[in-house]
Amino acid sequence: MSMKPLIAITMGDPCGVGPEIIVKALQHPEIAKTCVPLVIGDAIAMARAVKVCGSPLQLNEIIAPEKARQAPAGTIPLLSVSLLDTEDLGYGKPTAASGDAVFRYICTAARLCLEGSAAAMATAPISKEAMNRAGHDYPGHTELLAELCGTSDYVMMLAGDVLRVSLVTIHEALKDVPGLVSFERVSKTIRVTESGVRRLTGITRPRLAVLALNPHCGEGGMFGNEERDIIGPAIQAAQAEGIDAVGPLSADTLFHFAQQGAYDGVVAMYHDQGLIPLKMLHFDDAVNVTLGLPIIRTSVDHGTAYDLAGTGRASENSLLAAIRMAAHMAGSEIE
Repeated sequence: MSMKPLIAITMGDPCGVGPEIIVKALQHPEIAKTCVPLVIGDAIAMARAVKVCGSPLQLNEIIAPEKARQAPAGTIPLLSVSLLDTEDLGYGKPTAASGDAVFRYICTAARLCLEGSAAAMATAPISKEAMNRAGHDYPGHTELLAELCGTSDYVMMLAGDVLRVSLVTIHEALKDVPGLVSFERVSKTIRVTESGVRRLTGITRPRLAVLALNPHCGEGGMFGNEERDIIGPAIQAAQAEGIDAVGPLSADTLFHFAQQGAYDGVVAMYHDQGLIPLKMLHFDDAVNVTLGLPIIRTSVDHGTAYDLAGTGRASENSLLAAIRMAAHMAGSEIE
């Protein structure tokens, strides 16, 4: 068996459930079998999470990433990159200080991946509001990571065992979506999705379904012309490149067939069009994967869950799935 990949796990919002789900995930024996975890976060927040969860694990603060490989069993290797005050750690109360800390966790993990010190990164949920308060104005993880990696050819995909859905537009107001659905964006999303699904599944030529923007595919122009003028031509261009993509297809019927296995991936035009059906099936185990980056990044498919912070009741299943997928993509043997 090859050397286990080192996975940088960002702590997420210290005022949310991120620290707790990390502690609970790292208690699963399978993690130590498939990868070397390294938490990027805050020592005080992680120590509090260990106590809240009643975990037998002990924190092991390290000063260099490679030291994580030498961490004793039963410990949580932690690279602490923030020193938050108690007032910045109130459950469910995001602050500018916590937002700036989150920004540093993400930047540190991305840097470790870019320089090769980490094989992949898996991220716990963040508060965009807190980051904004700290002056870091990004719609989400995906856009920040794309900037850090210097790429514009990125795609957000959420994946479960049954459905894999990527998005042409991500965190945008619904009223702005029609103006953002362009030939270039649809074409890029199809291309990057096809490559990503091949990497995730090993399927040589995955079959992709591309959704329409408008009800009933625009009904011959009665409800819009994006299908005729933009989405259809983008699909044809992808087909000319050898990509097995079909559409535009109506979202209200497509997911019935997708959940039966008719397609290996679905390209949706906007956030809720694709993610409502996906989370109906995979609410507790979907993984957010950023495709098109020069690094491997996976994430949970849920938010900070402030209402559960400090209770120890938040489920670690999505983070477990994210760590598993990061290890798989990094080439680990999954036992």
